[in-house]
Amino acid sequence: MKLHQPHASIYVPDGRSPEQALPRVTHLGIGAHPDDLEIMALHGIVACHGSGEKSFGGVVCAHGGEAVREVRRREQEEAARIGNYGVLVQLDYSSAELKSRDVRQLESDLNALFQKMRPQTVYTHQPADRHETHVAVALAVLNVLRRLPAERRPEAVYGGEVWGSLDWLPEAGRVALDVSHGAELSAKLIAAFQSQIGGGKHYDDAVAGRRRANATFTNPYAPDPARELCFAMDLTPLARDPNLDVVDYVSGWMERFKKDTLDRMRRQTRD
Repeated sequence: MKLHQPHASIYVPDGRSPEQALPRVTHLGIGAHPDDLEIMALHGIVACHGSGEKSFGGVVCAHGGEAVREVRRREQEEAARIGNYGVLVQLDYSSAELKSRDVRQLESDLNALFQKMRPQTVYTHQPADRHETHVAVALAVLNVLRRLPAERRPEAVYGGEVWGSLDWLPEAGRVALDVSHGAELSAKLIAAFQSQIGGGKHYDDAVAGRRRANATFTNPYAPDPARELCFAMDLTPLARDPNLDVVDYVSGWMERFKKDTLDRMRRQTRD
């Protein structure tokens, strides 16, 4: 398979060839930077870990910075080894390239990968993420999925949390993914990225705290439904309907949040 960037790589932890590894992927995460997958696609990693029938594939689109490119590449490969990923593809773009309006090469690479894979579930960033590179990747993934023949599109597409929580998203548009039994694995995965957490960013504590908060604060009137939850925006309608505008879709949920919030306030308003 020919990918556009000269330093793009395909790593298969169990030593199989890419030709063997790619078609077996059942759960696919597509993230912007090294360590994004381990935060927003943990549900898929946990679902496949130790399974003989399921296989997690990871695609990392950006290298994370010229000065730390090789360090972060090795860290991402170590996480893939710890998580027993079926395959890890690092496309090696710069963030600037991904944020440019011309992402044809990225979309071409992703399309080439989807010609080799047929995952049932895809995880990527949610379009309301505060990080512009994350948004660029999410939109590129959706563009590629919407061009696939209908029968080749995944059954579910989730936009996960990284920079920004999804507690504002109404339940009808939000998916709660139970990762309670993945806490130990998650800690090991995040610990692989010492160049990140060793620099004063406590991702190891933050991601676990967010998942626990999601579980506790998801419903004020009932016991916690799980020990840890990942929230995701349901992007499946966008993948299934190429005519559905992404901006309108996200804006619609924001308007729903605004309406629900103001309605609660108005019900408590006294003349």
